[in-house]
Parts: sequence; C-alpha cells; structure tokens
Amino acid sequence: MTSVVGDRLRLVVKVLGSLVANEVGQATRLRRRGRRDARPPAEAADASAGSGGDPAAGSELRRAKAVRHALESLGPFYVKLGQILSTRPDMVPQSIREELQNLHDQVDVQPFSVFEPVLAQDLGPDWKLRFDDVETVAPLGAASLAQVYRVTLPGGRPAVVKIQRPGIREGVLADMALMRRASKIVARVAPRFNEVIDIEAMLGSVFDAMEPELDFNGEARNMDEAREHVRPFRSLEVPRVLYAGPRVLVQSLADGRSVRHIDRAHFADDERVEIGKDLLRFMYHGYFVHRFFHADPHAGNVFAAPGGPATLIDWGMVGRLDRRTSLQLLPLFMTLAQNDGAGLARHWAEMGRITPWANMPAFTADMAAFVPKVSHLALEDMNFGVSLTTVLAKATKRGIGSPPAVSLLGKSFANLDGSVRCLAPEITLPEVFQGEVPKILLALGREFLGRNQFARNSMELLLTAVTSPDQARGVLSDIANRQFALNVHEPRTPSAMGGRQPTRPSGGLLALAALAVLLGRRRSP
Repeated sequence: MTSVVGDRLRLVVKVLGSLVANEVGQATRLRRRGRRDARPPAEAADASAGSGGDPAAGSELRRAKAVRHALESLGPFYVKLGQILSTRPDMVPQSIREELQNLHDQVDVQPFSVFEPVLAQDLGPDWKLRFDDVETVAPLGAASLAQVYRVTLPGGRPAVVKIQRPGIREGVLADMALMRRASKIVARVAPRFNEVIDIEAMLGSVFDAMEPELDFNGEARNMDEAREHVRPFRSLEVPRVLYAGPRVLVQSLADGRSVRHIDRAHFADDERVEIGKDLLRFMYHGYFVHRFFHADPHAGNVFAAPGGPATLIDWGMVGRLDRRTSLQLLPLFMTLAQNDGAGLARHWAEMGRITPWANMPAFTADMAAFVPKVSHLALEDMNFGVSLTTVLAKATKRGIGSPPAVSLLGKSFANLDGSVRCLAPEITLPEVFQGEVPKILLALGREFLGRNQFARNSMELLLTAVTSPDQARGVLSDIANRQFALNVHEPRTPSAMGGRQPTRPSGGLLALAALAVLLGRRRSP
C-alpha cells in the first residue's frame, strides 16, 4: 500500500505541478500583453475567444477547464471530490464551480478482455456458465470505477453485470490516504478556515459514502436496504441483487432509459408528475426518517419508461445521517417551505456551529432577504441545489460552520433537483414537502415511542423540561389544545463570546412527533 500511495503522490504532484505551471505561464503572458500599448486585432480576438470578447472572462474559463481536466486525469476519487466541490461556493470560485458541474465519471471504454480476469477471480473459472449471453461489444455504461454490461441469465431473464476496473480500489484508497494527510496540514496552517469548514470531517463523510463503491458487497447491502424503504412509493423501484462479490455485481435490468434522455410527451402528465413527486417523497424520507439516502440521484441514475415504475440505480454512494442532524434538518426544510428566513438562519446555526467571530444578526438578515425569493417557485424557475449553496456561502461568510454531512447533502439535493426537473419541472418542492410532513412526523413519532428509544427519549424530554421550562409548558399547552402547529423555536442562551448559541435541539420536535402518533391512533376506528 505504501508504494501505491507513493506512486499516487508522484502523479498528483505531476498533474498539479503542470496546472500551476500553466497558470504561472498564463499570468506571465497576460502581464506582457498589459505592457503593450496596442495589440493586433487578430491577437485580441484570440485572447477573448469564447468569452464574449472579455479577455479576463476567457482567462477564468481556461483556468476552470484546466482544473476540471486535471481532476478527470487523476481518476474517480478526484472526480467525486470535484463534483462535491461544485456545490461549495464557500470553498470554490463561481467560474470553477460551474465548470466542475461538467465533471462526468466517464472514461474511455476498455475492451471486455480487460475485465474477464476479474470475472474469473470473483465468479470462478466457469463464470461463463452463469450467463446465456454477455453483450461484450459495447457496455451499457463506462465509468472510472467500473463498466456495466447487459447479460442474459439462464432461462432468458435480462440483467446487468457491473465489473470493477482492475487495480482501481488500491488507487482510490491511496488517494484517500493522501487527502487525509492534506486535511491535517490545512487544519494546522489555516485554523480559522478549518473551524468554519472542517476539511477532515467533510472528507470523512465522503470516504464513508464511497466505501461501497470499492466493494460491491456494500453496494448490494445498500440496494437491499433501499428496496425496503421504497416499497410505499409505487411509482419507484430499486434493482434486485442477483449476485454480489467484492468486484462483481449482478442485478436486474432497469426498464426504460435515463430521464435525462426521455421525451416527456411519451408520458401521461399525471404519470410523470407522480414519478417526480414520489422521487422527492422517497428522498425526503431518506433524509428525515431512515437517515440513509442516495448521494448521487442524478438524471443518469433514474430510469423510466411509460406505464411502469421508475428505477433508481447505482447505490454505490450513499449518505447516512446521525439522528440529531436529521432531526435538525427537518425544521430547516420547514422554514424554507413556510417562507421563514429568520427561522432558516437559526436552524442552520443549530445544525452546524457558531464560531467566536460569527455574526448571527447579519446571517439572519441575509436569509430574511433570500428565502422569500425562492420559497414559492416551481422547479422550472428555481434550482434547489443552487439555493442550498447560496445559504451555505452566506453562512460561511458570516462565520457559521456547517456540519460535515452538508457536502453530501448538497450533492444529493442538487442531483435530485435536476432529475425531478427532467420529469416534471412544474413541481413545487415546498408544496411536496409540506404534504409529506405529516407522514414524516408520524414515522418519527413511532420511533419516539419504540421500546428501544423510549427510555432515552424520555430522558431527553426531562432534560429539556428542566433546562427549558417555557418550552415544556408550551408543549403541554399544545397537547391540551390538540394543536398541530410545529413549533421548534428553541430557547437560546448567551455564549461566552457575546453571541447566541443554541441549547439542546429537537426536544419539541420529538414530543410533537409522538403526539402526532397518539392522536392519530385516537382518531383511527
């Protein structure tokens, strides 16, 4: 492993060194041009080509493309990292973010003969007997981690086989080791930056999410878990796992084609809208109830055909949330749906952390100005992923640290947004979310009253009652009046730095979730 890390380090240094050298050379050329009183028309045209006549914009575009090409040349780990950075305006300039959104996990197709040794090692020397036919001429998909081929199983059933590229696991693990070292260096040399953006923790969440992509047994477990969660959503399904090994995965074939390439006219309006809404509902339950979500639900991973359910594929990269972060995320979504900018600012701070130099009043004012602009828009008029990154950028600017999970959440939100827009751009996200809140609260209430959680939750409520008597009285009053309005405004205590810090969150939310279950039972016949 040490030699692999060394080899990867040399490659990374070479690529980044070339990137820096090109940047220095470009800067030198621009300075020389700046010394000239005039330039020939042809040279001026070349300098501003592709930038609308603006040489500075042309330089930024060239720089952004160079960064994207460098990441693509370094392989799958850096491609994934670049995709995540494309959602982080607090870390990356806009011109580069826009170019990083063009990062694709697509590489040159390798011949099937490259993958045959992997099949023989994982399935045995008689692997050909497992399939009636393998379409080896052209794969269904080619990514930097694997290639996917259509196969026919004995009996005629169609399926797909996903085969990991030889040697790719070792390279990705080496890249992870290098990035861990780099994150520790960043923490030492830029402590103020690291306090707002915990690089090591952020990378840790990304590494955890990528792990199943390096061992298909993990991806198979993710698919089995997702299939259980998707059952209530009739217009969606997850492929069935037929065989799983470390580097080979056989699964059922998804019907239709990617929603990126579908013709919406071939679908009934009610059908495509329902698929889009079910996709949102399923992901909402993943974020708030199951705390397990598809981290890469872009349009290429959603397949649909008229008259049948859509299929969500590629479960190699998933996100998992701890209970407290998930519970804090729910009221944050509700404040957006309810056009409450001040509430969004407060819950974002509670979900993350407030640095000693934070300016909460300014962040609250930012959100009070921003939220009314987007809370009512349909998908065709709003990019939810962009909206989320706007909040993230404002928070970082005001000294509000965001939780490590926000990187994967941002990637997931942005991709989900694009997939639903392909299907039904007229959908309004807050409307779908508000319609799903009662079901989410009921699910949280059942969890709250579960045998394994009841003792702990009761203790949390007791602590909340002791530390926040006003909130406890409010909850009891709501119970007496059978009010269902969600009130998650927590009392706040002054911090030692003169700012305001959140106290224990989510107690009222848990109590109201339990109340929803209890009253739901009372209403049932």
